[in-house]
Amino acid sequence: MHVPAAGPTARPRRVVSDLPRYSRAAGLNEVRWRASSNESTVPPSPRVQQAIVETAAQAHLYPSLQGDLLVADLSARLQVAPEQIVVGGGSLALLQHTLAAYTGAETEVVHAWRSYEAYPILIGVVGATPVPVALDATHTHDVDAMLAAITWSTQAIIVCNPNNPTGTELPRSEIERLITSVPANVLVLLDEAYQEFATTDIDGLSLVRQYPNVVVFRTFSKAYGLAGLRAGYMIAHPEVADNVRAAAPPFGLSLLAEAGARAAWADTTHTKHIVDVVCDGREYLRREAAKRGLDTPVSGANFVWLPVGSRATELQKACVAHRVSVRAFDGEGVRVTVGDRDAEDAVLAAIDSLQWAATSDTRSLAD
Repeated sequence: MHVPAAGPTARPRRVVSDLPRYSRAAGLNEVRWRASSNESTVPPSPRVQQAIVETAAQAHLYPSLQGDLLVADLSARLQVAPEQIVVGGGSLALLQHTLAAYTGAETEVVHAWRSYEAYPILIGVVGATPVPVALDATHTHDVDAMLAAITWSTQAIIVCNPNNPTGTELPRSEIERLITSVPANVLVLLDEAYQEFATTDIDGLSLVRQYPNVVVFRTFSKAYGLAGLRAGYMIAHPEVADNVRAAAPPFGLSLLAEAGARAAWADTTHTKHIVDVVCDGREYLRREAAKRGLDTPVSGANFVWLPVGSRATELQKACVAHRVSVRAFDGEGVRVTVGDRDAEDAVLAAIDSLQWAATSDTRSLAD
């Protein structure tokens, strides 16, 4: 493959040069199972596949400007006005458009850390300053510390609930305490990508109805098994939603994505099946990890967090050797997507290969 001898003379904005790069899981070309990307291990239902195939014949046409049919479906079930709903190419894209509409140079965005690694990238792209706040000792958002991080420059706070990559959940009381404690001009952005898997009552929609500065983001990638199509939605006060639409490119949701999302949204039986498979898998992996001396936080997502500290990279390499990819965060832990028993067993075999004794405690494993 030919590689240009010299680079371009054009230079990106300074903020782009300084952006962290989204990481890749190790060994993706060497493994049999992928437990590194939080994808559904269950394919879309035949009903969803048929809707996608039938719509492909119309691929020469533009989709609707704002995903109108999907918006109508969401509005009917969620009992939310269509004016409050924005759909697009995944919840992450919608978060990007929201940050573009409401933050920028000389503003700050507070978020937990570790949390979703895309947050600092999205914040940096719009020229805002990310303000990471450490999780507490239970791997959960520290609400008091996040509130203490607010300054006059703060324009938004991102709360990933359940949190990626730890799977931990903030109870409604803590979410509401945060909302009622921030200045009214600060947006509280609730990333609920894993809401369907939560073990507690996580539902930001009622908070959107009560507080005009709350925005909820959800996706069809996880519980609906459509990661490859890129479809998501956000719900906000009509004025916020309108400003996000203004900041977003037109035709943000493809024809195929809308057709697949509508069919998946209607196929509630299949969604329940995906959720049941995930719940069974994470219970199994946490139980078996505990037998090996590795305590894991309760997860409300489709993955389990292994808090192995400095041994994260070592465990990732062992997993690849056992033909399963996982996502390692150096010095912190390893995130394992659940839902495939063979993949879960491969991760457990990797743990066994490192000879972690069942009598070890979490601290000794992380040291």
